[in-house]
Amino acid sequence: MESRAYLLQALSPLHVGTGQSVGVIDLPLMRMRSTGIPIIPGSSLKGVLRDASASDTVRTDAVFGPRRAKNGPEGDEPSEYAGALVVGDARLLALPVRSFVGTFALVTSPLLLTLARRDWGGRQGGGEAPPPVPSLKKHRARVASLKSCVCLHEQAGGARVYLEDLDLEVDAEDDAVLGAWAEALQRALPGDERELLARRLVLVDDETMSFLWETAMQVDTRVSIDPDTGTAAKGQLWTEESLPAETLLMGVMAASPSWSPKHVMAASAVLDAALGGQGTMLQLGGKATVGRGWCRLLSWTAGDAEARR
Repeated sequence: MESRAYLLQALSPLHVGTGQSVGVIDLPLMRMRSTGIPIIPGSSLKGVLRDASASDTVRTDAVFGPRRAKNGPEGDEPSEYAGALVVGDARLLALPVRSFVGTFALVTSPLLLTLARRDWGGRQGGGEAPPPVPSLKKHRARVASLKSCVCLHEQAGGARVYLEDLDLEVDAEDDAVLGAWAEALQRALPGDERELLARRLVLVDDETMSFLWETAMQVDTRVSIDPDTGTAAKGQLWTEESLPAETLLMGVMAASPSWSPKHVMAASAVLDAALGGQGTMLQLGGKATVGRGWCRLLSWTAGDAEARR
């Protein structure tokens, strides 16, 4: 079985939720149970990928498995064979956060990068993973380059970043480890967006990051309209949480050679077919008709990224 890391870049607010909640937000995002990190379930992504490739039925069945017939006496009949693709959940990697200097920062933490490094390890074609990320002191931040980062506020006591209502002191030296991560992430992005990432990437401590992924999400108030009156329907006001545009998420796809007797594919060909080329546009989650959930799917393989462009 082969595996490959992938990136999801949100191009518009993205909501993949858990349904109704008893909390302050009526429709919250789906999160990991143990950490609270926002995720996009692999099942959601796999379903969208299948629909995107539905025009080639034979190849689609080889990659994702044939759809089950519904004419059997016991309901769904078993499939003839299994799909060859396994799609893992996409986990938050970098969150865009409003900054009082530089408009916004792409914020990550040692925990998020450590989990990403673990998932990257051993992936075919992934190249060498960036170095381990050391922990940070509380309420401190680091940037790859003090000269190029656009989110810094220089003052007598040293550089600071202002993220939402947080005032964080920036360590007074360039961070070579974060620079290596910025370079690795840049390989997956189109050329005109690489500088944007490198100049806005900010590393904060894990506790600050957990505060941000709970409080810095986009929360919209929505309402249903009564078709008979053209006004707000009674009792149909709710709040909905979304990942903001420019969010980066990471996941892993794996594949075995196809089981289909009609279309033989190697594991690498299954992954190529699923990813659909660098920069595949997808719509994930709800509210498609109001422009939500547009994402770009990027294969995160360091070794041959330049060759694919």
